[in-house]
Amino acid sequence: MAARQRLICASGALLDGGAGVRFELDTPSGPRPAFVVRFEGLPRAFLNACAHVPVELDWLEGAFFDADGAYLICATHGATYHPVTGVCVAGPCRGASLQKLPVAEIDGGIWLLDDSG
Repeated sequence: MAARQRLICASGALLDGGAGVRFELDTPSGPRPAFVVRFEGLPRAFLNACAHVPVELDWLEGAFFDADGAYLICATHGATYHPVTGVCVAGPCRGASLQKLPVAEIDGGIWLLDDSG
């Protein structure tokens, strides 16, 4: 069976190391905040919940990267995450991870993939 897909945004909405796009992920326990950013040319998506304390990472909507555009950072306690793996590389939850979401760039759009069924 083919994976279901849901359009998150146009490809042009994401610049490498720039602002991200927030969206909601439907889960069995209700909608959860999520986001997608572009890093090293590819879209990277995660649930928008810090691994330290489950608060949303962005202090201003879409502001997920540090000043250099090299790492994702939680504005609340400074946990710093690698944008490819989601692993916390510095801060209070070092070694923990953001929950990655499967995304793909197809025909000028960034798509959330649902490979669960």
